[in-house]
Amino acid sequence: MAGPDVVVVGGGNAAMTAALAAREQGASVLLLERAPYAERGGNTAYTGGIVRFPFTPQDIERLVPDLSEAERASTEFGTYTQEDFFDDLARVTEHRADPDLVEALVTRGAATIAWQRDQGVRFVPSYGRQAYQVDGRFTFWGGLAVEVSGGGQGLVEFLTAACERAGVTIRYGTRARDLIVRDGRIRGVRAEHERKLVDIGCDAVVLASGGFQANAAWRAQFLGAGWDLAKVRGTRYDTGDGIRMAMAAGASPAGNWSGCHAVAWDLNAPEFGDRRIGDSYQKHSYPLGIIVNSAGRRFVDEGADFRNYTYAKYGGRVLAQPGQMAWQVFDAKITPMLRDEYSIREVTRVRADTIEDLAKRMDGMDAEAFVRTVREFNGSVDTAVPFNPNVLDGRRTNGLAVEKTNWAQPLDQPPFEAYAVTCGITFTFGGLRVDADAHVLDDGGDRIPGLYAAGELVGGLFYFNYPGGSGLTSGAVFGHTAGSGAGRHARGAR
Repeated sequence: MAGPDVVVVGGGNAAMTAALAAREQGASVLLLERAPYAERGGNTAYTGGIVRFPFTPQDIERLVPDLSEAERASTEFGTYTQEDFFDDLARVTEHRADPDLVEALVTRGAATIAWQRDQGVRFVPSYGRQAYQVDGRFTFWGGLAVEVSGGGQGLVEFLTAACERAGVTIRYGTRARDLIVRDGRIRGVRAEHERKLVDIGCDAVVLASGGFQANAAWRAQFLGAGWDLAKVRGTRYDTGDGIRMAMAAGASPAGNWSGCHAVAWDLNAPEFGDRRIGDSYQKHSYPLGIIVNSAGRRFVDEGADFRNYTYAKYGGRVLAQPGQMAWQVFDAKITPMLRDEYSIREVTRVRADTIEDLAKRMDGMDAEAFVRTVREFNGSVDTAVPFNPNVLDGRRTNGLAVEKTNWAQPLDQPPFEAYAVTCGITFTFGGLRVDADAHVLDDGGDRIPGLYAAGELVGGLFYFNYPGGSGLTSGAVFGHTAGSGAGRHARGAR
């Protein structure tokens, strides 16, 4: 029997988008998902499903056509331009991101998300994550407005259904081991299924099997000492297989190999992601409170920016603290505003009616230092500036060793709550060198014929930090680009 035209390695957003795009080009497609069916979907299944792309309010209404009149009347979606997206990427990556990849992500993002909608993906406003209600109106902030209905698992279900309708063949529990290369061209994939190796011939391969965040040895080697201790937010199957295979075939590495996306994650979360909980072990309302380590000291500016632009780097800051943990602290003024993930049953939380009693309940805390930190923080807040969580309000502290520059609120209204967090790694930034057409490049900068890449294993796009919601959009953009290119390449090889 003839093999497929295109093999896609991976099972998440980037992989399934690539498979669908290749099918649109008339190619037969085989998708190899390393995970078993029950754990399918890669890291996508563990995300909140939120996406970043340029938009106007009218774009959102077209993308989410079933908005009610009441929702339209009470919601301010705002506008997020291509220039805003360019600026955000430049700022958070300290101008290190590959300009060709940035151009592709920004200019193709909106059209690709609309294409996913046409494939059956349903989008809804991200009220619970990206908007606060003030005076009866929801105002969105930080360049994010919509998410997939059902979050990351919803996206996996929508894309799986689309692949099945399109005639993509999916093999679960099948791990790609090596690329088959002959005469300098990709000719297939060697894969393992039920401990048996099989060679699958094809004309093009799309690698979309994730980064190396689930590989503790690689984390320690490339991210540095201590990173082997981080918890993994998502799938246990993203161990760098695609990166390793491609480099063995001559691909060039690229990007921020010592960097990653890592967040504040519940201290007692399991070592790998829990599909039942999804991304709710994250704790992202910290801009409205304070974060302290077990020595009772603050160590970051919680209000440096909207959480969309700080959360992906603050996990690493938590990892560097004693015991690889910290506490997020709030008072009763703020607790009604906490995101939904703070109310799950599995949360690690303590409560008390006084700061002194709270300190006693925070396991391992230097109580005296913590009480002093709160007292000094409360006395430093400029309360003459109005508090507004929907904007960078400039309500700050003055005179502290570590200032808080927005949303500073005295912790003075009981009851008080503290949430224990550690570091949860999402994905790694280092990966393969690709061009804007998602072709994998060799060390000389030349394309490896028939080899494409998308998703987390693309290197050169994110450095040091990450604008929230960009990962799923990047996976979709480069997945669509890679799949389309692979399909055309395979069609031309017939």
